Parts: sequence; structure tokens; C-alpha cells
Amino acid sequence: MRIVRAGMEELDFLVRSQLALAQETESLLLDPETVHLGVRAVLENPEKGSYRVMKTSSGESIACALILTEWSDWRNGTVLWIHSLYVDPSYRGQGVYRKLYAEIQSEVGTDPRLRGIRLYVDKNNVSAKAAYLKLGMNADHYELFEWMKP
Repeated sequence: MRIVRAGMEELDFLVRSQLALAQETESLLLDPETVHLGVRAVLENPEKGSYRVMKTSSGESIACALILTEWSDWRNGTVLWIHSLYVDPSYRGQGVYRKLYAEIQSEVGTDPRLRGIRLYVDKNNVSAKAAYLKLGMNADHYELFEWMKP
């Protein structure tokens, strides 16, 4: 397996993944056109973020994550946020996320401008939380609060 930074050729896979992720984790049926435009916006504007895609040796896309940045004045550096993480159900439990996370962690570890990794998870997503804890992440510091327009 290999991890690539997604380009426009991954647009359809990324859109399908995000639609599936929303339905699976939050029972949300998102508007496909809105998601298409949102994913396309990231692919066309790298300052918004970047997608990483896990591919099999045969080139099949099986997982993705959107990497966003947050400036930390406390750390005088950038924190990477793992967002919109999706692993194809037929590849779960095979270390796909572990490999993706290891690559992101290695990037943070070798770049002095990068200070850490964060993500958020639905409080009811027990399997995802277990996976994150197993990789050495913790939920000790913060709770997420949000307000979203209806």
C-alpha cells in the first residue's frame, strides 16, 4: 500500500467516501453536489487543505483523510488536523489507518514547523476511539464545542 496526495483524479473517490462517512457515522444524507463542490474546492486550493489517499498495490483507492492546518500561538507552529477520515469497510481492521497515521506522524516529527496532530471523533464511535488510543493519541485535554448553521 502507498499513500499519495490526492489530485483531481481522486475527486469521485473522495466524494463517495465523504458521502459514505456522513451516512455511516452521523446518519446524515449530504447533498452530493455540495460535497462535490467542497472536495473540488480543496483540490483546487491547497491553502484550504490537502487530501491523502491510501492506495493498494494495484492502484485501488481505499482510504482518505483531509489534512487541515491550525496555527498554534502557544507552540509557535502548525498543528495538523486529520479530518474526513474514511477507510473502505472491506479494508478496516487491516492497519490502513495505522499506516496513514504513521506517515502523518513522521511528517510532523521531521518538520520543525509542525507541532502536533489533532482530530475529532463522534463520541459514540467506540471503534474509532479505540484505534486512536492504540496509536498513542489521547483525549485528555479538550472537548469540542461547535455551532453550525442549520
